[in-house]
Amino acid sequence: MKKHLIILCLLFLSFEITAQETQTTSVPDLVTDRPDATESPTVVPIGSLQVETGAFTTSFEKNGIKEEVFGYNTALLRYGILHNLELRVGWNFEEIQRTVNGNKLDNVQSGLSPLLFGAKIAIAQEKGWFPEVGLVGHIFLPFTASSDFKPDFTAANFRFAFNHTLSDRSGIAYNLGGRLGGESAEFAYIYSLSYGYSLTEKLSAYVEVYGDLPEDSSANHFWDAGLTYAIAPLIQLDATIGQSITEGQDLLLAVGVSFRIDKK
Repeated sequence: MKKHLIILCLLFLSFEITAQETQTTSVPDLVTDRPDATESPTVVPIGSLQVETGAFTTSFEKNGIKEEVFGYNTALLRYGILHNLELRVGWNFEEIQRTVNGNKLDNVQSGLSPLLFGAKIAIAQEKGWFPEVGLVGHIFLPFTASSDFKPDFTAANFRFAFNHTLSDRSGIAYNLGGRLGGESAEFAYIYSLSYGYSLTEKLSAYVEVYGDLPEDSSANHFWDAGLTYAIAPLIQLDATIGQSITEGQDLLLAVGVSFRIDKK
């Protein structure tokens, strides 16, 4: 009996130590770059694969001509290779439908957008009033796109990403950068500013303004707002609504899902 009691005590002690180790081992939070236009400065953990995908629709009507864009797959794959560096690959499948004076045209454009290659570098951690800082850059290759979506120029963009924690439940994030190429060789400055608030442990809301300022064309400004819901620690759903402040977009609707697969 004494021998059995010693074995039970050792098993109980082993269980307690394992439980404490499990409790103290923290899994990094799921931090996504969707659904808003603002990129986060946070990179995914080393060896982890993060998938962010969804669907969207936008519409704009002027002078009796209505254009609707449908994105059926906005996949972004993020993979952590160093503690401060991730690689990024993205590809969209889109469709454009046009209606003239209430009559839908038959020539629907559909296909893949240019493949996105990029990286994100974590530059600095947040400390007091000093924000978390990151740098994100992408290149878009025209030859990877379907004929209907092949741009005239190779495009590239970059942005510095910043994040400030305001409280246990709120924070602001903002981006400053630029882009070049695509449909025009003109350089454009880009910006975004997003405010997020945790309504519950799983449900959060955000509101955002963003846009671009081309060097030789009119500026474009937009707003959007949305919700995110964590159905599991590493799985998140999202929904967004928005429109342009300047001319160009009457309505934006989007839904998506993001999840991360950590290295075992």
